[in-house]
Amino acid sequence: MLSRVVQLLKPEKEIRRISEGDFVRLRDGRILFACSRFYGDIADDAHAEVAGWFSRDEGESWGEMRTLLSPDTLHVNNVMSVNLLRMNNGDIGMFVVAKPDDRIYRIYLVRSGDDGAHFDRVTDCQEKTAVGQYVLNNSRVIRLTTGRILLPLAYHRTNAAPGGTSCKDGRGVAVFLYSDDDGATWEEAPDTVSMPFPSSRSGLQEPGVLEMRNGTIYAYFRTDLHAQWEAFSYDGGLHWTSAQPSRFTSPLSPMKIVRDPDGRLLAVWNPVPNYAGRVLSKTGWGRTPLVMAWSSDEGNTWSAPEVLECEPEHGYCYPAVFFLKDGMLISYCSGGPEEGSCLARTTIRKFTQG
Repeated sequence: MLSRVVQLLKPEKEIRRISEGDFVRLRDGRILFACSRFYGDIADDAHAEVAGWFSRDEGESWGEMRTLLSPDTLHVNNVMSVNLLRMNNGDIGMFVVAKPDDRIYRIYLVRSGDDGAHFDRVTDCQEKTAVGQYVLNNSRVIRLTTGRILLPLAYHRTNAAPGGTSCKDGRGVAVFLYSDDDGATWEEAPDTVSMPFPSSRSGLQEPGVLEMRNGTIYAYFRTDLHAQWEAFSYDGGLHWTSAQPSRFTSPLSPMKIVRDPDGRLLAVWNPVPNYAGRVLSKTGWGRTPLVMAWSSDEGNTWSAPEVLECEPEHGYCYPAVFFLKDGMLISYCSGGPEEGSCLARTTIRKFTQG
């Protein structure tokens, strides 16, 4: 496939970071891309809103930015990690992480009944879960063939520390929320998934999920053990196998696996782990190169990786994939020394058949 950059979202003035987005098709044929804009700082907890850009020509060009969701709507300072999903009643559902403070992250579904013009009907997805720091990454929410909506989360223990700061356990535990009534109510799956090795400082972070053709749910997680790890569910995400290493080597960086309209699987990830002695750039964190590979047999075999980006001082991460009639769009963070962090800039790349 041939590819080229069709949109580059760079920080400017008080906007220090533009990152972690998702796509959805609107009823009139336009494509909406939404992600978070961070004010004053690149930190995950900085003041952030959700902004959107619209394309009328299959991603070739993008209109002016428009604010889609202010953090004030959820009475917080920060909303990020955008997931967009068409709901059964025709609404657009936007799932976000909302942060009342640096110890509490909650997941909300905010609906738009006018196809992206306004997002204003709010559902708390965690009314029945314990309070804590729950991480949902961008482009992670899926709807199963049964109609169930599945949210893969990483839970981190947090507590107040002396001096008014907070402390956090970096070891993530995978938690899964699900809804069988199109997002009106939510339950937590009875199983969680934990890293079995105490030597890991990351645990299982930033999970993603994929439904296989036979109904099995495949979950994958970033780790600090030089690979993505994986687990499986055979009952729609309620109960899970123990975690184990996958075939995908990786640094502590998220992967994305998605199914294309023809049924093939596409994986997008960073394949080079942060092995002992690897020199990491201050802004890229080892998240280069970014590659993609295809599988036509449900992941049993994969094509040779194709390099999408490989600048050594940059980092490429948090991909989202949107399929077109004759190709696809992939968005990802792509910052480098100019922006001060790999998270600060977002690229949208269009792929067409050559």
